Amino acid sequence: MINIDALTRKTALKLNLLSNLNGRPRNLYKAASHLIKNGGKRIRPYLVLKCCEILDGNETYAIHAANAIEMIHNFTLVHDDIIDNDETRHGVDTVHKKFSPQIAILAGDILFSKAYQLISDNLPDHISKKIISTLARACIQLCEGQYEDIQMANSKIIPSEISYIQMIEKKTASLFEISCSIGAMCAQKKKSDIINFAKFGINLGIAFQIIDDLIGISGDPKITKKPVGNDLREGKKSLPIIIAIHKSRGMQRKKIIEIFGNTNASKNELENVVNIIHGMEIENVVRKQALNYSLRAKNIINKYKDNSAKTELIDLLDFTVKRAL
Repeated sequence: MINIDALTRKTALKLNLLSNLNGRPRNLYKAASHLIKNGGKRIRPYLVLKCCEILDGNETYAIHAANAIEMIHNFTLVHDDIIDNDETRHGVDTVHKKFSPQIAILAGDILFSKAYQLISDNLPDHISKKIISTLARACIQLCEGQYEDIQMANSKIIPSEISYIQMIEKKTASLFEISCSIGAMCAQKKKSDIINFAKFGINLGIAFQIIDDLIGISGDPKITKKPVGNDLREGKKSLPIIIAIHKSRGMQRKKIIEIFGNTNASKNELENVVNIIHGMEIENVVRKQALNYSLRAKNIINKYKDNSAKTELIDLLDFTVKRAL
C-alpha cells in the first residue's frame, strides 16, 4: 500500500513550488502560497511525474508541468473556498479568511497566471503549445463543473447518480485527466498514449471524488477535522447522500430529509442519520462504484511495461479506493 505522506514529501521536494511564488507585493504572494505551505497531498503533480516516468520521458519538463498543475489546483481551492464561504482547509484558515476575499481572488489569479507562465517559459514550443491548450480546456471544464455544482446545490431537486457523476467528471476528474495526459505529453509520446493516460486519469479522478464524498459522511472527525456528518449538515448533494435519499423509504427518508441542509441539527441527530445511512449499506455501494472506476484505470495502465512508476500508480489506485481520508 502506498505511503501518502511519503508521496507528499517526495513530490513537494521535487517541485520546490514556493520558489516559483516569490514576488511583490509580498503579502499577495504569501496569500498565493498559503495553502501550498499548509498541506495537500500533491496527487495531481505526482500523476504528471509518474505518467511521464512510465513512458521514459524528460523529468525536467514534467517537473515544470507538475508545478503548473499544482498551482491550477490551488487556484481552484482558493476560489472554491470563497464560493462556499468555507473558513478552514488543511486545518488552517482559508485564504479569504486569513487575508480577505479581495486578496484571495487576486492570489488565485496569480496562481492561475503563474501556471501558464511556467509552461511557456520552461518547455519547448512544440510541447508547451499542446500543454497550454490542454490546460485551458480543463480550466473551462472546471468552471462548467463548478457552475453545475452550484446549480445542483441551489435546486430543490435531488439529482440522479448519472447527473452527479457527469458533474464531478468536469469539476474534479478533469484535472486528474490532464495531469496524466500532460505527463504523456512531456514524454513526447504518440496521440494514442496521451489518450490512454487521459482515460486513466479521469477514471482515477472519479474514484477519488466518490471516496471523498464518502469521507464527508462517515469520516473520522479526528482525522478529517470536520464534524460527524458534515456534508449532511451543509446540504451537500454528494453521491452517498443522493443514493441514500433515492433508496430510503418511510421514516428513514423523513429523518434524512429533516437533517439534510439543517445547520441547526444537533450532534445526536446527525449521528442518528449517519447510522441510518450506514445501516442501508451505502458505504458498500459507493466503494463498489469507486472500485469499478479504479479497475477501468488499472486495465488501461496494465497495457504498459512494468516499472516502479507503474507499480506506484497502481498502489495509488488501491489507496484511493481504500482510504479513510
